[in-house]
Amino acid sequence: MLSVLRFRTYRRLFAAQVVALTGTGLATVALGLLAYRLAGPDAGAVLGTALAIKMVAYVTVAPLFGAVAGLVPRRALLVGLDVVRAVVALSLPFVSEIWHVYVLIFLLQSASAAFTPAFQATVPDVLSDEGDYTRALTLSRLAYDLETLLSPSLAALALLVVDFETLFVGTAVGFAGSALLILSVALPSPPVGRRRPLRGLRVYLATPRLRGLLAVHLAVAAAGSMVLVNTVVLVRVELGRDAVDVAFALAANGVGSLVAALSLPRVLERVPDRRIMLQAAGLLAGCMAAGVFVESWPALLVLWALMGAGGSLVLTPASRLLRRSAGSEDRPAVFAADFALSHLCWLVCYPLAGVLMTLAGSAVTFAVLGGVTLASLFAAAHLWPAPDLEVIEHTHPASTSEDHLHDAVLVGNAWRHSHRFHIDDDHLRWPR
Repeated sequence: MLSVLRFRTYRRLFAAQVVALTGTGLATVALGLLAYRLAGPDAGAVLGTALAIKMVAYVTVAPLFGAVAGLVPRRALLVGLDVVRAVVALSLPFVSEIWHVYVLIFLLQSASAAFTPAFQATVPDVLSDEGDYTRALTLSRLAYDLETLLSPSLAALALLVVDFETLFVGTAVGFAGSALLILSVALPSPPVGRRRPLRGLRVYLATPRLRGLLAVHLAVAAAGSMVLVNTVVLVRVELGRDAVDVAFALAANGVGSLVAALSLPRVLERVPDRRIMLQAAGLLAGCMAAGVFVESWPALLVLWALMGAGGSLVLTPASRLLRRSAGSEDRPAVFAADFALSHLCWLVCYPLAGVLMTLAGSAVTFAVLGGVTLASLFAAAHLWPAPDLEVIEHTHPASTSEDHLHDAVLVGNAWRHSHRFHIDDDHLRWPR
């Protein structure tokens, strides 16, 4: 897996991702303490609103930036967005009103909503071999999981010697370090596209495998929301355990994700993405059904680890599908569309998980969200046909550009040929 770091450009990009993630983890802790300074016992409401603003920014801003990302040199775009994020992070310690926090969080998360899909779309241009790209996806997944596990510990150590406002400086340093690392390499320049609003969404929703991907995103969001929203209630209230066990339960989920991600590169060499992702969604549905009957601490830890593994087995190969489903010109817009649509799933499932837990208890919440997971699995299997062919024979009308038809054969009144198929200006619909 680490062999992919032999490529200098990717090595710098991965380092940029790691330092930026570290900064983001510090900001998560610092933001909670800032909310407490401003709102006291109402800090939870402030944080909840900030998280809602984050999701709204992700859902609304990502497609808009995706529409124009191809018009700006990739390196300039990524560096500029890192600079914006660093400036906003440095501004947060100086806020004096709660609404200031909301405005700055929207700016910060809007920049992240533009940065993340543009960064993700850059990696397949740097690593052309699919095996290398798969190993890079595994490293990226590990970076996210380790950030979740290690950043709180790093923040706690820092708070022993500095006040919480200084953590925002660490966040800014992380974004600045990311910008410098990206600036230190030459990035490929995909063909310059035209400004076409919602182009990524149209390509995404017209591609069967990506419609299936959206369905499994919903499955992950339904199951994952149970973990992220309700772990504290399950551990403290229903199982009657200490606060530290909340951290252990979330760590078990992270460990499951790590183990699954480490296994994927070799598995994907032998097993198609579709089979792995649908089986992983099935695992999540089974875990949600089992959750109705969980009444012990060891059982919860095992369940949370399995759910972490299921989520990782779905999310890690997802970028392979995006890479396969768009040309270089449309790839940033398609990654942005996936970023927005996947977070829309979380935006729906987060409050659903919280409201159900409050009004009906854990058994009903497991059952309802498990039903969503199972329905999403069936939808994915229907929307994503098997076999999932990349090279597809199809026809064109005679009016199609001659350059595209150079290898086609005239059959009746149409030109027929085959090649790696994706939605673009020459292919507006998926062939039957």
